[in-house]
Amino acid sequence: MSLKTVLLIILLIWGLPSTYFRSKFRKIIYNTNDWKINIKPIFLKEIRGLLFNILPNDKKYIKSRNDYRIYLCIYLILFILYSNIN
Repeated sequence: MSLKTVLLIILLIWGLPSTYFRSKFRKIIYNTNDWKINIKPIFLKEIRGLLFNILPNDKKYIKSRNDYRIYLCIYLILFILYSNIN
């Protein structure tokens, strides 16, 4: 098995928890528990919440944002490694 195949498998497995992290984060950002927030194409507030500190006094938001940031950074590193392997 080649390194590129192994990285693809790791990338696919690492992508599985993305729905959990995104759902948890979006529910905090949009202040809802409705499951439909996961399928709505609302991005602007979510991106601002990810890049900036829009709820500075909410510890749940800060923890969720930081966890989601770490997850996305690792995902980005895996993707860059995968795309640069020949």
